[in-house]
Amino acid sequence: MSSDELIISVDSLGKKYDIYAQPVDRLKQMILPRLGRAVGRHDLRYHKEFWALRNVSFSVRRGETVGIIGRNGSGKSTLLQMICGTLHPTEGEVKTFGRIAALLELGAGFNPEFTGEENVYLSGLLYGIPEVELRKRFDSILAFADIGDFIKQPVKTYSSGMYVRLAFSIAAHVDADTLVIDEALSVGDIRFTQKCMRYLREFQKRGTLLFVSHDTGAVTNLCDRAVWLDRGEMVMDGITRDVVESYLAAQHAADRASIGQSISVEKPRATSARAAESADAAPAPLAMPATDAHPDDVMDGRLAELHGRGARNIVEFFEFDPDQVGSSFGAGAAEIVDVKLAGATGESAQIVLGGELVELSIDARIREPIEGPIFGFYVKDRLGQRLFGDNTFVSYVDKPLMPGAGARVRASFHFRMPILPTGEYSIDVALASGTQIDHTHQHWIHDALSFRASESTMRYGLVGIPMLSIDLRQVEV
Repeated sequence: MSSDELIISVDSLGKKYDIYAQPVDRLKQMILPRLGRAVGRHDLRYHKEFWALRNVSFSVRRGETVGIIGRNGSGKSTLLQMICGTLHPTEGEVKTFGRIAALLELGAGFNPEFTGEENVYLSGLLYGIPEVELRKRFDSILAFADIGDFIKQPVKTYSSGMYVRLAFSIAAHVDADTLVIDEALSVGDIRFTQKCMRYLREFQKRGTLLFVSHDTGAVTNLCDRAVWLDRGEMVMDGITRDVVESYLAAQHAADRASIGQSISVEKPRATSARAAESADAAPAPLAMPATDAHPDDVMDGRLAELHGRGARNIVEFFEFDPDQVGSSFGAGAAEIVDVKLAGATGESAQIVLGGELVELSIDARIREPIEGPIFGFYVKDRLGQRLFGDNTFVSYVDKPLMPGAGARVRASFHFRMPILPTGEYSIDVALASGTQIDHTHQHWIHDALSFRASESTMRYGLVGIPMLSIDLRQVEV
């Protein structure tokens, strides 16, 4: 099977349920419409139709990792169950190719009266694995699940975490072409979750993954593509980062609408020829932050040695351009008008090396009086993973500003720029009102600043910490 070959095809899929107000209506629905048709009545109906899913179409090719996101009740689990064949569609068609292993709702496919060992064989046989092969794999399944002697106990005595451990372990040992996971990793402990994530990353190299989670960070981290469902219909299908950002903006707008506040959501502006040119050409440096401008400033001592060999650790920033930012949303009582990254000299920095002190400033124009504005930012990688960020709430909770209409407010964040792996990055900035827990975003801009790290000295991890010193010596025992 080639990498371009279709492995899942969903065409105009729909699932309808008949909702009855009371049990007797079921009996009426079975009998009375037939009698009614005999006398010319064709409109007798004693139930309401509820479409859990309708008119959903997309395809998945071998090797893709696709995230399914949406609020509770949006149809995600219904979609997966029809893909796995445990539900039959009311309309439309699902085609799948190859073996599918699934972790759907907790304990699905397990007989609660059977022991864990018996359920291993039951599930394996349902996946089409011969018993003789299951016996060979049993010790490996048990080791992965790591539930010890509980494997001999009925699964009805298991905790939710033990359910997931055993179910995931079985799915990891059935040689599936496609793995379907529905919120299964949300109940495991951190050690097992990390083990599962390592397995999933290995599986991505050879198989197809459908991943449902309310953890948009995990979806962004794992998936090449995302499908957003809402109230049973497909809202968006595209690059994970774009879909997740649109989904989060819509969720905030819906949350604020429930308490009578209006939030507008703007789509990304079209990229101009000027922006396209700047993306291809490295910017001329405006100012190199002085490494000795602050007594606490630290540079990784290895950089000078590496630079002498022709290696560099350069982070290049592009200036804020309100016409070339990503999507934005907000209630509109304030507008972010400028974002700037400055070096230790206070001048705008277009090149930093990582490790030096920098200042990120966010300027906003107040349109309507705001009590206690909260400024914040996130630094993201190209996949949209949030690497680090902060906001002003805690620092000013006891002394909130109360700017009036027409005022201009600036928030400044001083921090040490980490060393970043080679790649593309961006910074989201936001201004909200309220509290850390309950707030309204007045203006959130995705990708307000963009930058890229080239020829980094860092090889592993998401961010690097500049080393003050590294010492290697032999010691006497």
